[in-house]
Amino acid sequence: MTERKGIITFQGNPLTLVGPELKVGDRAPDFRVVNNGLAPVTLADYQGKIKVLSAVPSLDTPVCDTETRRFNKEAAGLPDNVAVLTVSMDLPFAQARWCGAAGIDRVITLSDYQERSFAAAYGVLIGELKLLARAIFVVDAADTVRYIQVVPEIASEPDYDAVLAAVKALL
Repeated sequence: MTERKGIITFQGNPLTLVGPELKVGDRAPDFRVVNNGLAPVTLADYQGKIKVLSAVPSLDTPVCDTETRRFNKEAAGLPDNVAVLTVSMDLPFAQARWCGAAGIDRVITLSDYQERSFAAAYGVLIGELKLLARAIFVVDAADTVRYIQVVPEIASEPDYDAVLAAVKALL
């Protein structure tokens, strides 16, 4: 498996990303994760939709909490042909608990804990931590990657405006 060093940091310390580096224009790789009810979910489950794939280390951390709440708020203003999916290594039970406590009703949380399929396909597994890096992939209705943002410092929030501009350009 490919390793990429120095792409991201945590509190200034360099970390290693494991997996391929996707590029804008690539076909979005398939993945197999589970939803909060432990049912399998793949990219094909969102066929024909614009997808915002938000990878986060853990919903139970302050920045991931803020990010997912912000995307939930923004998703309320997007049409039904846009799916906002947040993927983490958190257990589905923890994701469901967190969503209930946070009032999340537009973002769909998915867990990559079983197979690390999303992590491997999208190149966002942090080798040292075995968590997902903070990254956003905007995928069009034909499953082509149209926007990528790998946040350089895990403790920083993504550029929400850039993500939303990428989504709106596809509407």
